[in-house]
Amino acid sequence: MKPFLKWAGNKIHIVERIQKQIGSGKRLIEPFVGSGAVFLNADFEEFVLCDTNQDLIHLFEILKAEGNNFIDYCRGFFQKENNCEDRYYELRELFNSNPEPTLKAALLVYLNRHCYNGLIRYNLQGRFNTPFGRYKTIYFPKEEMLYFHEKAQKAIFTCQDFQKTMLNAQAGDVIYCDPPYAPISKTANFTSYSARPFGTIEQIRLVKMAWLAAKWGSRVIISNHATEFTREAYEGAEVHTFPVRRHISCKGNSRGTVKELLAIFPENPDPKRTANEE
Repeated sequence: MKPFLKWAGNKIHIVERIQKQIGSGKRLIEPFVGSGAVFLNADFEEFVLCDTNQDLIHLFEILKAEGNNFIDYCRGFFQKENNCEDRYYELRELFNSNPEPTLKAALLVYLNRHCYNGLIRYNLQGRFNTPFGRYKTIYFPKEEMLYFHEKAQKAIFTCQDFQKTMLNAQAGDVIYCDPPYAPISKTANFTSYSARPFGTIEQIRLVKMAWLAAKWGSRVIISNHATEFTREAYEGAEVHTFPVRRHISCKGNSRGTVKELLAIFPENPDPKRTANEE
């Protein structure tokens, strides 16, 4: 099942490869849930789904709670007269003015489907700033939203930093991390899914948390670009490298393949987990 949101780095194209590593079980934790592609296709009894983008988490919570009523409300924005530049910028400004919560959640669905490349992007002031996409026709993801609503009944959504999420993991949990990727070049450093940057320091902090969570008995899997930096950062983990077609690019004809990796930090339970470590 595809997510109802477009998303830079959407994992739907490699979800079967990820499924082989995460397996199935009692609880899956995703500190970087994004569009939820892995969650939607994973077989677990419980899900803890987190992100630092409050708008995203709020949207998921409303869809979980309201289902069809919210889906019908969102559909109202997918009218022909709203698929034009002037109206798009009016609704984007309304979204950035922090309107009533349900309205803001519906506007995020509208913006995601009408903006350039479906790119959810914020500036340093936390304002959504992706330009108009200029699509002739717009697809309304009713079935995808309905499926998300149904599966979300097994999920808890939380807006918080990945470290806090991983500190709450328990032995037997599976943790899948899909952080903003390490750049493959100096001009490819997109990390603005929210207003908070995600740079080298955060990448290293994530690796340290992965080893710690594995020590406490969780299985941790991290997706990233396969670069010299990530290979060094994940040294000691089990690393699988493979080519992936790029789906977000300024020019459609430049969407070639890049190398990605999955780093697996197998659970290594330590009975001496202490309060100081936590």
